Amino acid sequence: MAALRRALASLRQNVDTINMAKLTSVSIAPCRAAPLYRSHLGSVSHFSSNLQPFEIDLSSEESRRRTFNRLLYRSRQRGFLELDLVLGNYVEEHISSMDKARIQSLVDVLDVENPDLWKWLTGQDQPPEGLNSNPVFSAVRDKVMSNLNSHTSPETRATPGQPWVRGWDDFKKGRDSPISGNQ
Repeated sequence: MAALRRALASLRQNVDTINMAKLTSVSIAPCRAAPLYRSHLGSVSHFSSNLQPFEIDLSSEESRRRTFNRLLYRSRQRGFLELDLVLGNYVEEHISSMDKARIQSLVDVLDVENPDLWKWLTGQDQPPEGLNSNPVFSAVRDKVMSNLNSHTSPETRATPGQPWVRGWDDFKKGRDSPISGNQ
């Protein structure tokens, strides 16, 4: 989201620069400012968090604190409440004991899109092999699945590979109505 804001701010700055150049131009000749459309602005990779890799600097106490705070913020402010709670609590509990390799594994998990990550953590879909072998992903998934198994009944959850929410029509009675709970 921050990358999107930076890109939009940059775009607005370019448009303002072009408009100012047009207003201050004394001659009637066309403005030679940079073109408004740039092909890389519309590409997905420009807005992706992979454009600028996360720098892990644990050399001093200050840089270590700064890295931990950035990771804690990224894990708590994803815009997907369930993931904010799950990842935020996990990172808060474990960040102080992580080494550089574990932190890189955490960054790899934080770079995954929210809907996909939630489906993989809750067992709705099978995660890719690269993510499945990630130690942080495995630990978070084990925690989520143990919470699901201890706090919910299997009848209220979708079967693996099926969507989590089957419908909000609990008032409907009949053959295709939910078995129990507000699913």
